[in-house]
Amino acid sequence: MTVTAAPDRPGIALTWLYAPGDRPDVVAKALRSGADVVLVDLEDAVRADRKAYARAATAELLSEPAPGPARIHVRVNALGGPLFADDLATLAGLPGLGGLRLPKVGAADQVTAVVRRCRELAPGAAVPGLYPLLESALGVENAFAIAGADPAVHGIALGEADLRADLGLTDEEALGWPRARIVVAARAAGLAPPAQSVYPDVRDLEGLDASCRRGRALGFLGRAAIHPRQLPVIERAYLPSPPEIAAARETVRAAAESPGAMALPDGRFIDPAVVAGAQRVLALASRAGG
Repeated sequence: MTVTAAPDRPGIALTWLYAPGDRPDVVAKALRSGADVVLVDLEDAVRADRKAYARAATAELLSEPAPGPARIHVRVNALGGPLFADDLATLAGLPGLGGLRLPKVGAADQVTAVVRRCRELAPGAAVPGLYPLLESALGVENAFAIAGADPAVHGIALGEADLRADLGLTDEEALGWPRARIVVAARAAGLAPPAQSVYPDVRDLEGLDASCRRGRALGFLGRAAIHPRQLPVIERAYLPSPPEIAAARETVRAAAESPGAMALPDGRFIDPAVVAGAQRVLALASRAGG
């Protein structure tokens, strides 16, 4: 396969598309899908008898340093097991590896152990951006410690399917507290807002849209997807509306003219935190040409 990959880089990512690592053809299509980040999966999407092939195919893909149409991250197998050790030994230091998604992280020392091992395997190379997935009660409880474990941590996210099983949840509303917890933990650690977990019904685009809008209201930014048809729904839900853009422009303009706390003619009070929020809105708007 001749598709090349791009390293992790600053910028706003709204769409994160999973693709099974043992299907290079699907990975190639994912890279052309318009997703901001392609998540090559070596874990749940790959059968046990296909793990070695998935790892080798992914290593071949990431051997190219030239940027591709999307950032490429890899979800490795569960930390601490032999599959994970092989994954890390194969992938560490590859020029096209943009980031590692670490499943089932429950404590900060697991993250620091990964950082240490990456440096042992690829001396002198930068540690790839790490994205711990919190999929248990322990992971959620330790969210802030995990988020701040090392500068190599670029983001955190929930693994909601496993978390539901761990907690015995049967109601969507019961996930409200864990979701709020990781949003707060990410912010407190100085990370970007987390992306939402996948929406499993690829045919229910209306439900996906409604779920994304609830997630946005909670403080999430963007979402992982399991099918390309979900990408435009996610992007639309997370991009600011014309009224939001207009209000943000007015806020930034007023702040430039008169620095400090002030009230706008429509009664809105603005201070530096409000201005920073408006600037984030405009950064998102610029993505869509707004």
